[in-house]
Amino acid sequence: MTVLIWGSTWIAINYQLGDVSPAVSLSYRFALAAAILFIFCKQKKIQLKFSLKLHVQFLAFGLALFGCNYYFLYSAQQHINSALTCIGFSMIMIFNMINARIWYKTQITKQFYIGGLLGITGITTLFWPQISHVSLGEQTLIGLSFCLVGTILASCGNMISIRNQKKKAPLHAANAWGMAYGAICLGLWAFINGEAFILPMNIAYISSLLYLSIFGSVIAFGCYLTLLNKIGPQKTSYANIMFPAIAVLISSFVEDFQWSAFTVIGLSCIFLGNIIVLSKTKVKPKVSKNAVINDDINTAEKVVS
Repeated sequence: MTVLIWGSTWIAINYQLGDVSPAVSLSYRFALAAAILFIFCKQKKIQLKFSLKLHVQFLAFGLALFGCNYYFLYSAQQHINSALTCIGFSMIMIFNMINARIWYKTQITKQFYIGGLLGITGITTLFWPQISHVSLGEQTLIGLSFCLVGTILASCGNMISIRNQKKKAPLHAANAWGMAYGAICLGLWAFINGEAFILPMNIAYISSLLYLSIFGSVIAFGCYLTLLNKIGPQKTSYANIMFPAIAVLISSFVEDFQWSAFTVIGLSCIFLGNIIVLSKTKVKPKVSKNAVINDDINTAEKVVS
């Protein structure tokens, strides 16, 4: 669900850019998503009242995952192309690995290193035709810096989400407050910068806003953060490598995207990496010394007989 939805949101995002500034559009998106989640929590009688300490945590969560990281990634695309931004954001796997180790002492398996390396190689190969001619000038460095900051913030948001669950905060309630705080902060930033709060009343903008709010935020983030707590941040973060691959597949039908050898090799690496990352590790059972001795005795008896 996460991969399929986020793999298709790029179509909706295209209709959000133009007359409305990114900060304003993002504030609309997360304000609407938060409102839907608050209504859902009320209907399902999910707890919405929390301590001041948890609200501070929700504020940090909202800023990291639903506010600043999106703003930095949108800003990055004003300096570099979307392919380079996509490759930069795929590094969230590395940051999740480091942060999970620092925050929660999570052990990293060998298969994750192999699968992660394959995934990042696949993403780079997939978009190589779009980035091979990019020069490492001032604009590229600025864009990559924005992308790096946005990715680090997103990873920190992932870690705070795990902490929310450890504090027994219901997932949907935590998301509702986080998105509400993210929307407020984005709105304040837009207001301070003198950006106009206009709402284009055309089908393209309104329908894309609804899709991004309901599917791209409420459902996809709900699925993603559920996975985060069920299978861990390393495995979950591979979704960020999978959804650009799905976007390319969708683009083949929607935009008549032309495949090349880079596409085939890139997608193959991505899907193979996904299989490796999600495969179960075989744990060798510990054998006691007594069991080894008994085994040796049994073997000796069989030889003698």
